Amino acid sequence: MHAERGDHWQRLQLFEELSVNLRQLRCFIVVAEELHFSRAAERLHIEQSPLSRIIKKLESDLGVVLLERTTRGTRLTWAGQVFLQDARRLILAFEQAKSNAKSAATGYRGTLRIALSDGIARTHLSALLALCREEEPEVEIRLFETSFAQHLKGLHDDLYDAGFALADEVDDGIVAEPVWRDALVVALPARHPLLAHKRVPLREVVTHPLVLCHPEVCEGCSRQLERLLRSVDAEPVVVERVTSHELMLALVAAGYGIGFSSTAHLGACRDADVVARPLAGSSCVLITYLLRTDAEPSDQLSNFIGRANRVGA
Repeated sequence: MHAERGDHWQRLQLFEELSVNLRQLRCFIVVAEELHFSRAAERLHIEQSPLSRIIKKLESDLGVVLLERTTRGTRLTWAGQVFLQDARRLILAFEQAKSNAKSAATGYRGTLRIALSDGIARTHLSALLALCREEEPEVEIRLFETSFAQHLKGLHDDLYDAGFALADEVDDGIVAEPVWRDALVVALPARHPLLAHKRVPLREVVTHPLVLCHPEVCEGCSRQLERLLRSVDAEPVVVERVTSHELMLALVAAGYGIGFSSTAHLGACRDADVVARPLAGSSCVLITYLLRTDAEPSDQLSNFIGRANRVGA
């Protein structure tokens, strides 16, 4: 009986320490984002004095200075910048652990954490998720929209089990498998002269102003389009770089230029002011890759990968 009481007391102490540490991390993250203790205190709904004590206690526990405070303001030290990345990762991992526990309590028997970057086509994703719910409803699918760089980092840090992207230039330890291939099409404004072609030659496309995806936000798509455009001996004129497919269509409809899309992305488009024409040449495709670590996948992940390939078949 005394041993059971001792174990119970130890668990309570550990839980209390975990709660305190997580509170410190959350407070530090907000201060690091605001770089202003008064604004950070407002966001956290606490007074500025206890917030300062929490940060000082965290720095004391770590034995490093995370924030430099001067009369001109507050800034992160190099140690603070490094710690901020890890603090965010720890908070995210804890939130995932809570979500997994709640999912298990409601009957789920596993969770797959799937990252999405580069604006994955809704058509394929919807079909895949519906198939997962039909064949393995006890496995929860959690989706995370992220940049390609954070996508790769999350796979390395075990924040994601797999993900979809339009880029295959990955780090060591990451595998990129092509799962979906969609024909590239040109998005043209109504009454555009290129509509005279049933299949538009790429050399004709580059003679017109182009609306292309932003290389930092849509990294994979931009790389694939750049490789395609380099195959033509002409310098394209880019009038706009956009961060979403919807904005590209809006600019095309307004006559700013012409854009690139795919049959999967335009499958649900019903914009009468934008007309799609296929590109001439069988090599003009947009490839979606499934990214994962090179470790042996779990049964749930193997099943998920198999369904992704079936959707793209």
